[in-house]
Amino acid sequence: MSEQRNRTVTVDYSGGGAIAHVRLNRPEKKNSLTLHTLDELVSITHRLRKDRNLRVVILSGEGDTFSAGLDFGSAMRSPSGIAKAFAPRPWRGTNTFQEATWGFRRLPVPVIAAVQGHCLGGGLQLALAADYRFTTPDATWSVLEAKWGLIPDMSGVHSLSSLVGQDVAKRLAMTGEMISGERAVNLGLASELAADPEAAALELTRELIGRSPDSVAQTKKAFDRTWHLDPRATFATERLLQARLLVADNTRRAREAAAKKAAPVFAPRRVR
Repeated sequence: MSEQRNRTVTVDYSGGGAIAHVRLNRPEKKNSLTLHTLDELVSITHRLRKDRNLRVVILSGEGDTFSAGLDFGSAMRSPSGIAKAFAPRPWRGTNTFQEATWGFRRLPVPVIAAVQGHCLGGGLQLALAADYRFTTPDATWSVLEAKWGLIPDMSGVHSLSSLVGQDVAKRLAMTGEMISGERAVNLGLASELAADPEAAALELTRELIGRSPDSVAQTKKAFDRTWHLDPRATFATERLLQARLLVADNTRRAREAAAKKAAPVFAPRRVR
């Protein structure tokens, strides 16, 4: 199943609609992000969030690169568009630049980024919004905003703070230095090296689909909600999410399948 109406982002489905392949689709421009692309990403994540049959999202770039970041040439031709995109949405706490990336973190399913070629600036911040990131060893990663006299402002400050030490985050954001995929893994920006990141993402997807969609969703929620909280608040969240799972239909299905040593057949996800 395929959806091709978006000009700069495409969404293809596999696994009977359980897997959404979201691809940046400007290979001739190294998949750089226009204001229109940001709007598309926001729309796509909001739509995917409502899909109870969705199990995993794989995020990648068409061609031989992930994303070279914001297309400043295109964006600067529309000062009013930048102003509109920069204005925050009070009910979400993000503006368009931030929601285009953080919308993937809001999804109740795992998001896996497959990175090759360039992963720069806004493209890097998009990759950091994924739950897991495969990268080729020779990919180029950079918090490139420093080159333009800016800071990472597409949710990157928060993402960096949850992935690397403060000293590393400051160095990367202050210098904009280019690092390889291998070094990105060593620093904690990327999760794992892979010669073929999309193939690695699909392999991980097969493991995830074998688990209860509600358990996977609640696990993502548990870590995202508590990563910077104190132990007492974390324990309370654990109890609440676990109590909901204990009475869930998909938990029963997982338990019965495990007892029979059979492959479980799950109902659509209940967790939003």
